[in-house]
Amino acid sequence: MYFRKIEKGFYDLKGNGNPKIVTDLMTRVKVREKVINEMSLYDKYDVPSGERPEDTAFKHFGSAEYHWVVLLTNNITDAYYDWPMSEQDFETFLIDKYAEPGAIHHYEVTQSSGKTTASGPDDYSYLVEVNSDATGAQSVSNREYEQRLQDEKRQINLLNPSYLNTFIEEFDKLVRN
Repeated sequence: MYFRKIEKGFYDLKGNGNPKIVTDLMTRVKVREKVINEMSLYDKYDVPSGERPEDTAFKHFGSAEYHWVVLLTNNITDAYYDWPMSEQDFETFLIDKYAEPGAIHHYEVTQSSGKTTASGPDDYSYLVEVNSDATGAQSVSNREYEQRLQDEKRQINLLNPSYLNTFIEEFDKLVRN
């Protein structure tokens, strides 16, 4: 549905005088920060393991075709790398990336000023990375580090379905110009 809305043009891929209709892949619409940050437009959502953007769109909007709305409103440009992995894909990723997933990735301590406590189970913003010999330094394994990144990706905002038609109309206007 997303690419059907993007302008098409003719391009001679082979240079043989036989142009083909192609989608202008350089067209990109970005949701304005003001709209992204307006929390009254969104519902918080934790993506379950193995759920793809199409599944989320179907559950939330009633159609998998609106997966692009889920991606666009969360500024996700690559559904493979920016979307949370399934548990099986995560395990494969760890083994491919690290010789020892349980080895130490870095050390950290609670910062001494500013925010010094978590505001939820997946909030690590009060911690700072330090050298291993720093007082109170605690190790974080490769697995823990990567799991934290996955947990961040898992927390998305879903556009309230009552605004879906307005969002699509605005998107259509932007890609037509």
